[in-house]
Amino acid sequence: MKSVTSATLLVAIAGLALASCPASAARSKPPAEPTYGPEADYPVLVGDPYVIGGVTYTPSDTLNYDAVGYAHAATEGSGISGAHHTLPLPCYVEVTSLDSGHTIVVRLDRRGPMNGKQLVELSPAAWAQLGLPAGADAPVRVRRVNPPETERAALRVGNRAPERMETPPGLRAALRRKLGLAMPGAPDEPPSTTLAGGPAPAPVRTLPPAPKPVVVTKPGPPPAPVPAPAPPKPVPPKPVPPAASHAEAKHLIVQVAAFSSQERAKKAAAVVGGEVEPAGKLWRVRIVVAGEDEARAALAKVKQSGYAGALILHHD
Repeated sequence: MKSVTSATLLVAIAGLALASCPASAARSKPPAEPTYGPEADYPVLVGDPYVIGGVTYTPSDTLNYDAVGYAHAATEGSGISGAHHTLPLPCYVEVTSLDSGHTIVVRLDRRGPMNGKQLVELSPAAWAQLGLPAGADAPVRVRRVNPPETERAALRVGNRAPERMETPPGLRAALRRKLGLAMPGAPDEPPSTTLAGGPAPAPVRTLPPAPKPVVVTKPGPPPAPVPAPAPPKPVPPKPVPPAASHAEAKHLIVQVAAFSSQERAKKAAAVVGGEVEPAGKLWRVRIVVAGEDEARAALAKVKQSGYAGALILHHD
């Protein structure tokens, strides 16, 4: 009888101990929520070498990465994102269209392209923001950047970052030469849609101009002698006005660049301190100065801003 009482007591003590435990201890921890803050960019993954189409790619954490090549349009992918063969994931790059000079910021978050040797693959939203043509690869420049946290946060949730200043034609021409491409013939000419190395256009043969007929004339009688004119009367010299100063003699114009978009022309004018004026279908950015020294100083400033094709025009 005594042993039965002891067993009953032990069962009651165990029941009280379980009842005193908090209910949360018996439940499992909920799954962690997705991370959207700055920590979402870490850890940065580099990865091991891999092979695509017989080509070996070795990922590396290259901080000053800057290359030209061709962009490929992805059929899927969210937000302003892209794929790259070797850069770490995730990281951020500026992608510039070498046809239009338009530049956007893209978040690289995957490997690729997996179907060719293109330089970068862009999501549908990134392709549309850059204004690239559908159905073909496009020449681009890819440069690794470190944007501010506000732009990183926007790109992490699928939004756009502010667009960069348009790349000037002089720099685009130099970058296109690395791919064997020439600049479009006119600012409004549609961008190129084929890769370098395509068939060259057939040469156009031109005929030499026909020789002009030679007219033979018979010599006529010699002309009658013309009497010598009387010597002119001396004219007193006119007073010479004082020379105008260099600033009053003429004005000079530093022509920065011409744009097919008024909005882009205004952005460039705001950077170099110039004025925008229409010229047919184009919008020109110019700086009017009053002397050679000011013109040279303004030209140096404009070229430092990236407009290598700027020049000085005389305007009397």
